[in-house]
Amino acid sequence: MRVPLSWLREYVDLPATQTGRDVQAKLISAGLEVETVEQLGHDLKGPLVVGQVLTIEELEGFKKPIRFCTVDVGQANGTGEPQEIVCGARNFVVGDKVVVVLPGATLPGGFSISARKTYGRTSHGMICSGDELGMGDDGSHGIIVLPPETEVGKDAIELLELVDEVLDIAVTANRGDCLSIRGVAREAAIAYGLPLSDPALLDVPGPNAFGYPVKVLDPVGCDRFTARTVTGLSPEARSPLWLQRRLQKVGMRPISLAVDVTNYVMMELGQPLHAYDRSLVQGTIGVRRAEEGEKIVTLDGVTRTLHAEDLVITDERGPIGLAGVMGGANTEIADHTEAEGTTDIVIEAAHFNAVSIARTARRHKLSSEASKRFERGVDPQAASAAAQRTVDLLVLLAGGTAEAGVTEVTAPSAPHTIAVAADHPDKVAGVEYGRETVVRRLQQVGCDVYGQDELIVTVPSWRPDLAEVNDLAEEVIRLEGYENLPSTLPKPPSGRGLTHRQRLHRRVGRALAGAGYVEAPNYPFVSEQVFDQLGLAADDPARRVVRLANPLNDEEPALRTSLLPGLLAALRRNDGRGSHDLALFETGLVFLPREEQRAAVSPPVDRRPTDEEIAELDAALPEQPRHVAVVLAGAREQAGWWGKGRPADWADAVEAARAVAREAGAELVVRGGQYGPWHPGRCAELVIVADGAERVVGHAGELHPRVLKALGLPARSSAMELDLDALERVGDGAPQAPSISTFPVATQDVALVVDTFVPQADVEAALREGAGELLEAIRLFDVYENAEQLGDGRKSLAYALRFRAADRTLTVDEASAARDAAVALAGERTGAVLRG
Repeated sequence: MRVPLSWLREYVDLPATQTGRDVQAKLISAGLEVETVEQLGHDLKGPLVVGQVLTIEELEGFKKPIRFCTVDVGQANGTGEPQEIVCGARNFVVGDKVVVVLPGATLPGGFSISARKTYGRTSHGMICSGDELGMGDDGSHGIIVLPPETEVGKDAIELLELVDEVLDIAVTANRGDCLSIRGVAREAAIAYGLPLSDPALLDVPGPNAFGYPVKVLDPVGCDRFTARTVTGLSPEARSPLWLQRRLQKVGMRPISLAVDVTNYVMMELGQPLHAYDRSLVQGTIGVRRAEEGEKIVTLDGVTRTLHAEDLVITDERGPIGLAGVMGGANTEIADHTEAEGTTDIVIEAAHFNAVSIARTARRHKLSSEASKRFERGVDPQAASAAAQRTVDLLVLLAGGTAEAGVTEVTAPSAPHTIAVAADHPDKVAGVEYGRETVVRRLQQVGCDVYGQDELIVTVPSWRPDLAEVNDLAEEVIRLEGYENLPSTLPKPPSGRGLTHRQRLHRRVGRALAGAGYVEAPNYPFVSEQVFDQLGLAADDPARRVVRLANPLNDEEPALRTSLLPGLLAALRRNDGRGSHDLALFETGLVFLPREEQRAAVSPPVDRRPTDEEIAELDAALPEQPRHVAVVLAGAREQAGWWGKGRPADWADAVEAARAVAREAGAELVVRGGQYGPWHPGRCAELVIVADGAERVVGHAGELHPRVLKALGLPARSSAMELDLDALERVGDGAPQAPSISTFPVATQDVALVVDTFVPQADVEAALREGAGELLEAIRLFDVYENAEQLGDGRKSLAYALRFRAADRTLTVDEASAARDAAVALAGERTGAVLRG
């Protein structure tokens, strides 16, 4: 909501010294989100005056039309002589009153004006358009043409109200009353402790039998409908400058007098209105629900097919408007430039159900200024005042006559009352306000308050958001100032802090970040189509998903069972934007449906749920284990003067899994495997031993080429995913300090020849077990395949074995014996033989 300070001052007598920044601070303190204060015309400097075009000479020989004009600017130029100006616009003629900026002036944006030679003539100034003056769109797309009665030589800065301050307020969904100058003025009056000149306090005639006939068939959707008629409007009448400028300042474009007046009153009072050309309305105006499949052409020229829940305005032909959203083209007010303009209009000021309007606007993807207000709450008592204000302005500005007939159809209703303890705001805020303060603040927002210890509060019609006692407490607290609430830090009991699970989560994140990975959290929503793209089998448990009853995106209606879809999408997105060397990770929950589906019960609100009730709620939720996943693409090590660099591959994904396992204190078994999106020859199965049984907790390796093609990923991308909770359960959470021995290490290298299909992990496991406790570390440093030397189907694996004892220096015989034992066990289990 854009609020010009000059307009606000009409209803609140703010001190002259108060700037827009001062008002912004006051309103923010009162709870309104004033985002910016726009300084209109702050860099504008005159002379900027009204001139009258005396002559126009068309200049020939240029690529675009150019005109040389003489303009009478009175005594503003100091000589009284006509001002010679070159101009390219064509929407004005001789005799028109225009806005002229003279040499020495500065236009918005720091554009200085001086006499200059152009197109073979000297131009002493400019004839201005609205855009050049920072006024916004006036619909003409050209030079400003002023009313004929405008005085020549008059200061145009004052005439066009070019210097002003505009508050831009982000109105929250519950404060529909602040989508009007009236509502913001009320807040400003309270903030400054000043009286409010309420523009809705008008003398309104009562309803009678002579008004335009209206029939409301859905009183739930429309509980109030006011209709007034104005006849004899001048078709040539235009909106005065002050009205056009106010509409432009609040962000609306002037269209025609009747439309501008309804928009003006809507911005002033917050009540949306609609004006119908009376000659185009046939018969009684009605309000009803649409029939399924009915059609209407709205004012934007779009033919819309209606839904049975849409609320529509009708006449004898059918729908003539989408109630509270947009009018129909078949009763549109004619523009003043048309030969036969509108002379008689019917004014509609109605109150519609907020939910109904919101659903209609979203169903048709048609958000309007009217729907924004109705769906946030409009004052139903303001309808008759808004209609009267519109009638008064049309009579004043267009020479019309207000017919005596007044139609007002209302559904029975009663004001909303709330019983609240006088000290309830004190208990909510932890501050002792006292009864007098509570009553005073509630009365300031428009409530009627009675009672002593228990207050009976009648909520004002313009505040439908005040529904219960805590809403009233919030009003008292915000008006007393959130900044005045005491700040009390919580005092946690000693000895507590992060849980073991939280500490592990942080350690894993730090370890992966230290290894060069960047955390990329993703939304937990997926499309079930992604499981086909990942190549999961039809019976894969990961295909069983929890579906959302009300998804944010219809294309992603399920909760994820894997972190990979989100991470791979992030990988694709970054690669598409030019970042090709990527290493991303995420830790987060996945959602696995239980075998037995239960309906969750509603917990009580008047007490803490019991442990049994909480357990029952938990049992209705899906299982939510925490996973960790990484994805890699491009270079893992950059090339440079230090070397050739290295591309990321499956081994990096496996090493990421080992790094996670080390942080969890768990022993991870890595062996060859095959699963879903991974390449069958470059996939590692990640296994833990729990309660004496092996359990697969994840996979790592290079992704399958078909998956890369389906998801649009870089070639040779790799990935890893692990069940972090499973690692935590088998891990030793106690921190392990590194052991530093004072005794020297004994290194033995061994090269073993095995069949090509034998996994090196099996060979390494046998060597590790056979070497016994003296083995400190083992490292594979070479893989060699040569059919001539080793034979077909054979490979050589070379390992470096490090032996060390904690209490002595090992002898050569001890180290050799340990090595021989390791080789012997490897030969027994894998058929390995020493390479000769």
